[in-house]
Amino acid sequence: MYLMVMSVRMAPPLPVIFLLIVQGVYSADDGWGITYSSSHICAVKGSTVTIKCTYKYPPKYKITEVFWTNTFVKSDNEEFPNLFKESEYSERIKYLGDEQHDCSVRLTDVRETDSHEYYFKFITDQDKWTGEPGVTLDVTDLQVESEGERVMEGHSVNLTCKSRCSLTDTSTFIWFRNTQTLNDRNKKLILPSVRRENAGDYSCAVQGHSLASPPRRLNVIYPPDEPVISISSSGVIVEGDSVNLTCSSESNPPVHNYSWFKETQTSSVGSGNIYIISNIRSDHSGQYKCKTENELGQNNSTVTLNVLYPPRNVSASISSSGVIVEGDSVNLTCSSESNPPVHIYSWFKETQTSSVGSGQMFSISNINSCLGGWFYCVAQNEVGSQRSAAVSLTVKGVSSLSFSVGFGVGLCVGVCGATAALLIVMYICRRKSSRRKASENQLKNEDVSNDTFTTLELKTRSSDLYDTLTPNQKRMK
Repeated sequence: MYLMVMSVRMAPPLPVIFLLIVQGVYSADDGWGITYSSSHICAVKGSTVTIKCTYKYPPKYKITEVFWTNTFVKSDNEEFPNLFKESEYSERIKYLGDEQHDCSVRLTDVRETDSHEYYFKFITDQDKWTGEPGVTLDVTDLQVESEGERVMEGHSVNLTCKSRCSLTDTSTFIWFRNTQTLNDRNKKLILPSVRRENAGDYSCAVQGHSLASPPRRLNVIYPPDEPVISISSSGVIVEGDSVNLTCSSESNPPVHNYSWFKETQTSSVGSGNIYIISNIRSDHSGQYKCKTENELGQNNSTVTLNVLYPPRNVSASISSSGVIVEGDSVNLTCSSESNPPVHIYSWFKETQTSSVGSGQMFSISNINSCLGGWFYCVAQNEVGSQRSAAVSLTVKGVSSLSFSVGFGVGLCVGVCGATAALLIVMYICRRKSSRRKASENQLKNEDVSNDTFTTLELKTRSSDLYDTLTPNQKRMK
């Protein structure tokens, strides 16, 4: 930086002033002069600029007015604009000098429109003087320069704070991301391994300058993360429900393709981030995979659907494939398909309203003809219940009691006559009825004592529940 003593123009014209030029310094030989500390100043927008200036004049003159202007040539009948009185400058410019020799001035919050050549003028009681050439002010803003607007996660990137002004590496810089101050104080901000959290708007400023650069967007790109799959139903999924599977995956750029696959199938069963299954069936159970893709890669994850349904295809069968005679043991078996598995099997005889037993297998030992009839089972899980068709249990053979009845009736008809025969038949029927009741009690007792299956409290079992059961599904409340 050099000091330059400027020649001055006088009005009215005076004799020619000879200028002595020595090592870039102009001086007048008659005691007049204006010296600027610099002929060019570059300032960052929003900063404060101070122009150092001194002036001199012969002692016989008296200073009447001093001011700064940005116009050297004025139109006819116009005065040079006094910046201290201009609305655009009046609130931002301050004279630091005096009316003797110091003409320094300060301009705050400089704007790009402030880029001009500025001149100091002073007026004496006889003449007006202007320092020419003046001081050129160049106002520029800061800029953040990066190697690219998009950077792959894990790669490195450098951001540089630049300006047309000469910013030295020894200056103290301030960096911002999304208006939050960072710790780095260097001209170049180095991010060696970019993470997605580093994405945002970056700006910089120079210590002592209030205005930061315009923000520059740093876009960190990456392939899809492992997808997260959610199921619309928060509880159990039962046949007939409608279920939505929602797939979400964080990525940049966003996922542009969602594909759904079931089990090991190679062809997709759906697309889009939501896969809807209406009126779901048991065969919809299984594992579903969601695959997400963007231009950088793909990822996938799986979820398992477990569809519950009440018992179906309920059937009752008899263990014996041959003729059942009195004294045999018989097993009745109830089978069904359900999810979750059946937890209650109940057995009924069609001539009775209350259950006669429980358990998937119902055993009858030492059977007699009085225990014959139609039997069915009811299978129940937490979703619903269903009954089977009835199966017939027929007991064949002649018991000793039946033989006694026939023999006694024949004997009485031949010997004692009709009256005696009738009395014998009535007696034998009472005996037979008593034995039938005893056998049915034995049936219930044997079932209750069977510890292979769950024992029910038969006295509290309401017959109304099973009177209304049909093969249709019934869901538990």
